[in-house]
Amino acid sequence: MVSFDGRAPGTPVEAWEADPRLLDLPPLDGAVVPTSVSRLVVLAAHPDDETLGAGGLIAHAAAHGIPVTVVVVTDGAASHPGSTTSAEALVATRAEEARVAVGLLAPDVELVQWSIADGTVREARAEITERLRPLLPGPGGLLVAPWRGDGHRDHRVLGEIAAELVAEADQAGTTLLEYPIWMWHWGSPDHPDVPWASLRLSSLDAVADAAKRSALAAYVSQRRPLSDAPEDAPVLHPVFERHFTRGREVFVVAEPGSGPATEATFDRTHARRADPWRVTTRWYERRKRALTVASLPRERYGRVLEVGCSIGVLTGDLAPAADRLLALDVSSVAVQAARERLANLPHVTVEQADAAADYPSGTFDLVVLSEVGYYLAPDAFGRLVDAIVDGLADDGDVVACHWTQPEGDFRQSADDVHARLGADPRLHRVSHHVEGDFVLDVFSRDPRSVAERTGLR
Repeated sequence: MVSFDGRAPGTPVEAWEADPRLLDLPPLDGAVVPTSVSRLVVLAAHPDDETLGAGGLIAHAAAHGIPVTVVVVTDGAASHPGSTTSAEALVATRAEEARVAVGLLAPDVELVQWSIADGTVREARAEITERLRPLLPGPGGLLVAPWRGDGHRDHRVLGEIAAELVAEADQAGTTLLEYPIWMWHWGSPDHPDVPWASLRLSSLDAVADAAKRSALAAYVSQRRPLSDAPEDAPVLHPVFERHFTRGREVFVVAEPGSGPATEATFDRTHARRADPWRVTTRWYERRKRALTVASLPRERYGRVLEVGCSIGVLTGDLAPAADRLLALDVSSVAVQAARERLANLPHVTVEQADAAADYPSGTFDLVVLSEVGYYLAPDAFGRLVDAIVDGLADDGDVVACHWTQPEGDFRQSADDVHARLGADPRLHRVSHHVEGDFVLDVFSRDPRSVAERTGLR
């Protein structure tokens, strides 16, 4: 269970250090050599993230004359839910603590504080992206952000924004590092989500280590009780805090899957977890699948194609409506899991294939695209749509369902995906369902409604 309760001790330092891989990590070469970095920009989702994750790097860079900017995105007001301290007072306290802490890391560091509401980084994604763009370090610079795999939503989204900005053409030559914080708490050396292959170790010299410890001590509101009320207990448990005072920092570099999703990306995702997106356990996912199946204009189909079947959960729900069902996925790991799940359904075939590059032959009465279109670049998805419609029966249907919130490995948005389907003159949109987090459309060569098809009007 992933936990973000810093009041709990979490995994102790000793458990991590018992694994020889930690201290044998490759060193963080190049990125911290003073002559190799033109500018350092460190992003923090909350006040104190910059010190916990990269305080030593900030102190080291500034001591060697590298210009440093620290951007604290949120106001940190959600650190003590139910606190007797007013939100206004806590915001002011955390802002002042950040000012003092960054000054202790290095007096010449530029501190930028935006005071976006704590917990709303995803909702403010577009605003944050635009405000960050002019602050980027540029070619030869180093951008440091929270690790996208840290689990905490604010950390993940800010890390995704950083990765997206660095990928832009005018940022060629900018290096991206990511720092884990909550991983040390909820993780353990054998946890499947720990990216050992991408971790690098930065040992702090005595000056940088002392500066980091002093800066961390400045965050009194996180380390000491705000009052005697249980809600005002310290946010940083001493056992958790020790991860950040051990004379070293760990960064994630060139994380697998940080760019466009590939076959290898999905293989790694499925190898780590049997159900990567918790489609079997989350009510959100179960309900969405039920809505997807309920949206089918026909009760029964002859030949059905599902593109991007993952572990075959939706496939199993579609199977009763099909005479024959072909399910495809690019991941061999996912395909094997889907085959095992659907082994008792002889009319279902699961194959490893990239439908955008090698679309199956024959005519299909129904094609289902669930949570897959945005992984394809627009031109590749356009070719897939052409192939789908070319191979669609004269009265065939296409069902598309996609998450509308942005993610780091999406090549386009859900709106773009559904707009491309809707732009094909051979297709008619026969139903359209929109919620805050996903869109579900049914397109068909047959423009008639379900009532018309079934003779009700």
